[in-house]
Amino acid sequence: MSSNQYAENSPLLKGEIVSVPSDPPPPYTYSSINNQPDDPEDKRTTITHNIQVYKRRWYVLLIFSCFGACQNLIWNAWGPVSDSAKDAFDWNDGDIALLSNWGPIAYLISGIFFSWMIGVKGLRIACTSSSFLVALGAGLRCFTSTPPLSTWLIHAGQFLNGLGGPVAMTAPPVISAIWFPPKERTTATSIAFLIPNILGVAGAFLIGPLLVPSHSTNTHNTSHINISDKVFHPEQWLSNDINSSTNSSRRITAERKHIMFLMYVECAAALLVFLMMLIYFPKKPPLPPCASATIKRQDFWKGLKDLFKCGQFWYVAIAYGISTGVCNCWASVLNVNLSPLGISQDESGWIGFYATCAACVASLVIARFADIFSKRLKLFVFILYAIGAAFIAWFALAADKILPTSTVVMYVTVIISIMMLNAAIPLLYELACELAYPIGEGTTNGVVTILNNLSGLIFLFILMVPDIGTRWMSWTLLGVTVACFPLFAMLKETYHRLEIDENQTVVDSTYIVPDPIQ
Repeated sequence: MSSNQYAENSPLLKGEIVSVPSDPPPPYTYSSINNQPDDPEDKRTTITHNIQVYKRRWYVLLIFSCFGACQNLIWNAWGPVSDSAKDAFDWNDGDIALLSNWGPIAYLISGIFFSWMIGVKGLRIACTSSSFLVALGAGLRCFTSTPPLSTWLIHAGQFLNGLGGPVAMTAPPVISAIWFPPKERTTATSIAFLIPNILGVAGAFLIGPLLVPSHSTNTHNTSHINISDKVFHPEQWLSNDINSSTNSSRRITAERKHIMFLMYVECAAALLVFLMMLIYFPKKPPLPPCASATIKRQDFWKGLKDLFKCGQFWYVAIAYGISTGVCNCWASVLNVNLSPLGISQDESGWIGFYATCAACVASLVIARFADIFSKRLKLFVFILYAIGAAFIAWFALAADKILPTSTVVMYVTVIISIMMLNAAIPLLYELACELAYPIGEGTTNGVVTILNNLSGLIFLFILMVPDIGTRWMSWTLLGVTVACFPLFAMLKETYHRLEIDENQTVVDSTYIVPDPIQ
């Protein structure tokens, strides 16, 4: 049997045994035991697999991360420039919410399909096709800035970009499992989360207000004109009205021009990443990086069915889904949330930028600690959520004027709240994969991220209710975050996948691939 066929020919079925020698010869080989009909008492035969870690894994991770960054950048394009966009296209808060909502809507429609594609067709087909959809959606937004056609094309583009979301969100743990050794898995997942958030979500908060400056709609103040001026000097009133109309027209023209330039920049980035991924983005490495990577994952549909019976997995899935889904959508319309508090569009953009960057740095540092101090994911997640909940409560109380409020308070509470919850995301991804193993990582995280998008969809739909205001937003975020603690308390950690890899150091060790249904 060829060692290159590791994914297709290794044992998987529940109860099959994997044996790993303690001192494997170069290039890092280990043996798996397969059933053999000759011996009725020990129906096993030894198959040797080569283990190798490739430097190109970092290039694959980088290209994928850039794809995720483009998808996030386009999804989060409108919240940071909502004031200008509403003025330029005669939109309202509901329109801005719907543009963000196309991401969760498209995800719920296509999430299962793209999870199947990752598991059955492989990473290359799934990632390149998703990158194409992102580039196509970005291109649609560049045709015109004249309503109503521009509005329709922008919505269509946001929907196509949303179709790229399932792979962008689901594939990071798959890439780390296929390309990276156990001591780098959580770190690799964190990087695949970090770069899209810094270049994508945080980048949108930075380049949006930079390329689309906010223009005051109050360019002409008519409050000083009294009734006598209108009656006795109608020509002056008419002249003021014409000047106001001219200034408004010029302002809207300038806003549309700036928004279109933003669309061109985002389209160019998406197209470049698609071409790079098309040129080189392999399905998998020639040899696996660790023992668990050689074991074929369950059939997609069987794994999906078994996943619904895996009780411990659902504690993680529900906690991740309700908290991060609401948090990320709350952050995507941060300007809408902060505007009633007197925070400008530009200021909101900087708060969102700093918050996302802080979350990414914290995520990388904590993920590295989680790789070093393995089997402590639950503890790390619990601490992060406790700190995050405290600062969300502070923000909600300050926003309702129960506690003193200021721009500094808004900066501190928003940044630390988003940082804590988002820093836990890679840990939750990896914990879900460990609990569900040997169900495929694509299947596992496909379900997890569908719940994330479902909660985000509900949150943004509520925002579209006329005259609902914004006070409910921060209290909702606090409520779903606190609701996660009972789920974490009931969670019993198991690390089936990691134990297979760690058993390479045990003499004559055997490992029974566990039944994921618990």
